[in-house]
Amino acid sequence: MVLQKTSRKMNSSQLASRAADSMKSIDEHIKKDQSEIEAARASGDEAKVRHLTEELHSLEEYKEHNPGDKHDPTSLELYCDANPEAEECRVYDD
Repeated sequence: MVLQKTSRKMNSSQLASRAADSMKSIDEHIKKDQSEIEAARASGDEAKVRHLTEELHSLEEYKEHNPGDKHDPTSLELYCDANPEAEECRVYDD
């Protein structure tokens, strides 16, 4: 049996579609996570519950620290909000 490697690169329309599927606001993301936590609890998937609970906590902290910002933050934005002194979060003024 020969396995053939397939390309995983996305074209621009696939990228645009994926971006359109992402959450439009932090509030939508919070509601989605809350719903998924309930579903994971109902199915007994404790690992997923833990993961989503941590993500939900990060989103709620971000929202609290940035009350005027309604966009759905990236994982880097969440990380830097919680760890502003981290090397990858430093901002240099020239």
